[in-house]
Amino acid sequence: MALQDIVEQTVRGLGYDLVEVNRSAGGLLRITIDIPWEKPQEGVPALPEQFVTVEDCEKVNRQLQFALEVDGVDYKRLEISSPGIDRPLRHVADFERFVGHEIDITLKAPMGAAAGGQVSANRKKFRGTLERLEGADGAVAWQIVWSDEPAPKPGVRVSKKRAAPVLQALGFALDELKEARLAPVVNFKGRAA
Repeated sequence: MALQDIVEQTVRGLGYDLVEVNRSAGGLLRITIDIPWEKPQEGVPALPEQFVTVEDCEKVNRQLQFALEVDGVDYKRLEISSPGIDRPLRHVADFERFVGHEIDITLKAPMGAAAGGQVSANRKKFRGTLERLEGADGAVAWQIVWSDEPAPKPGVRVSKKRAAPVLQALGFALDELKEARLAPVVNFKGRAA
């Protein structure tokens, strides 16, 4: 059985989602897990988001050590972790889950011409808010909305007469992405309600 299959079967069996499996030099095997997400149903209040705890990582670590030993997988060190604040987005469910969040995307090929010439022709990296678009035929499309204008610095007064920043949007398909991650935005004022 392949390493990916062993890890995925074990992690899913414990009730977690497998985000990533990385094998590094020196025998390090790094596994990233997350709490499964279910799309909220209409009319039902959403449950508060759950996060991976140290106990979750410990539970997965113990079970994986046993499973990898039984299958004879060679590794020197096993590391289990949560996806963190810059979580990779790989599957459609990941994009569904983080609609409205700020993300960083890297395209496989530049798409400057597709943005109406407002974007540098060789630009591949974008940071903005993820939006989900639904077509008349029910097809789902994705776009990222951003402004190249810098955000005002904290504590600086902003005039009410100041014009709103010009927003730009870029539609993309998941197969056009080289990489997509949550933007690591840290707010020291606590979580929003």
